[in-house]
Amino acid sequence: PQGIHAEHCPSYLLNAAQKEWTDALALGERNGFRNAQTTCIAPTGTIGLLMDCDTTGIEPDYALIKYKKLAGGGYFKIINQSVPGALRRLGYKPDEIKDIVEYCVGTGSLESAPYINRNSLRQKGFTDEVLDNIQLELPKVFDISFAFNKFVMGERFCKDVLKLTDEQLNSMDFSLLGHLGFTEEEIQVSNDSICGRMTVENAPHLKERHYPVFDCANQCGKYGKRFIRPEAHIRMMAAAQPFLSGAISKTINMPNDATIADVERAHILSWKLMLKGTAIYRDGSKLSQPLNSVAVGSFNQLKIEDEAPAMQAAKQIVEVVREHKRKVLPHRRKGYTQKASIGGHKVYLRTGEYEDGTLGEIFIDMHKEGAAYRSLMNCFAIAISLGLQHGVPLEEFTDAFVFTRFEPNGIVTGNKAITMSTSTIDYIFRELAISYLGRTDLAQVTPDDLRADSIGKKNQQSSDDEAGLSSNVSPPTQSEPEISLAATSTVSSNGNGNGNGATAPIVRSMAAQSVGVATSTTVIARLKGYEGDACQECGSLTLVRSGTCLKCMTCGATSGCS
Repeated sequence: PQGIHAEHCPSYLLNAAQKEWTDALALGERNGFRNAQTTCIAPTGTIGLLMDCDTTGIEPDYALIKYKKLAGGGYFKIINQSVPGALRRLGYKPDEIKDIVEYCVGTGSLESAPYINRNSLRQKGFTDEVLDNIQLELPKVFDISFAFNKFVMGERFCKDVLKLTDEQLNSMDFSLLGHLGFTEEEIQVSNDSICGRMTVENAPHLKERHYPVFDCANQCGKYGKRFIRPEAHIRMMAAAQPFLSGAISKTINMPNDATIADVERAHILSWKLMLKGTAIYRDGSKLSQPLNSVAVGSFNQLKIEDEAPAMQAAKQIVEVVREHKRKVLPHRRKGYTQKASIGGHKVYLRTGEYEDGTLGEIFIDMHKEGAAYRSLMNCFAIAISLGLQHGVPLEEFTDAFVFTRFEPNGIVTGNKAITMSTSTIDYIFRELAISYLGRTDLAQVTPDDLRADSIGKKNQQSSDDEAGLSSNVSPPTQSEPEISLAATSTVSSNGNGNGNGATAPIVRSMAAQSVGVATSTTVIARLKGYEGDACQECGSLTLVRSGTCLKCMTCGATSGCS
């Protein structure tokens, strides 16, 4: 911890600190210490305003002239009232103090202002009533341009006398003083005279060796260059930290151009000086901050400074637009047509390709003419085609639409690679991904299985499954006659008009085949270690037990969680 440097501490403060802690030690030795702590009122800005203090404790003033943002909207001007007293302590004469304060704060009046004054404004058509309203507003504004608007002068006066349009009055970039014929230089000189330069630097009569007395946490106004360095904030906190049990509620203010390395050095120095907490704020790091030291009226300068980056960004935007301009397909194009059936619904998928073989458009036809579903699919195909032609990768569409689930869905016939889909959209993008992206992971049948010289894994597996069934599954008994009886019986018409009285034989082989396929598929899944149930998302029989849940090894979906 930092000790007291008596040579730098005023005697009254040094004596008070020593007496307080001597008394605290004596009282503690007599009565005992239990959960004792020492604290002070936090030097927050709101408390300082209520106490009518320019500075609170070890917290320096933010700026000599600052603008406080109100919670309900708007700002108000705060002027440091200690400057005249400090100048008197430094030995300046009353006339010199008046000139220095006027240099910093301004006159707040149109009377003696250069260029923009009552006489020049009367020549522009301003009445005494309007000039009086402007005069009342000047002491509160950041920039004189803020006093020249329709709310102060009146909308009727602006339209009837100054001949301003609604577009001009409502524009944020419109300069009324510039419209009246005043140049930027004349406006700036008048603003410095009326609203002040907001700093004492280069003020008349003020000696340069006295500048540090008026240093603040930030640069004062747009003319100020001096400010208290972050290291000085930290060392002031370190001097007070031994007298407090907790951290100090004080901000280490940094200028707008502070770097990450500056922040790192501030934290390391705070740690070395044994501070219990630090709060760092870089000026302008937030879009909205409670205090500002630069007049908002100087946005014209900021706009000029930011013009180059804006032009650079505009060039980048133009380049991006050109890059994603629609790439038109040739009139005679290649592609393919794939016919399939999804849950009994026929689907025709046609593709159109660019000369390099990449996908450029798709057509989707359903067999139901005039149906709303067919029309929706056609519109969907047009939207996908436009996206492909404007540079949207097929991978993005695939990742977005695969595993979407709605009717019709189920078993797919007519496609060698896809045997099951959760929807028409799921099937379409599985097919496109397999054909144009090589995404064999989305196929239920891999290309190796379709080769003529491939080993019959499926038949071998079926043989193994049948062998397993013969040893693990008991043969049918007399208590299960339903299948055999149904296979040999006939169904006749019940006379309700739905039949012609003829009998319809049910072939034993068809019934046995359908029951056998369903049974063998479930049993095969169980023999592989799966639960045998179908996934609710993709329909695959690859559910495995994971605690109280069932997890699909194909799509990753979970079900059955309690």
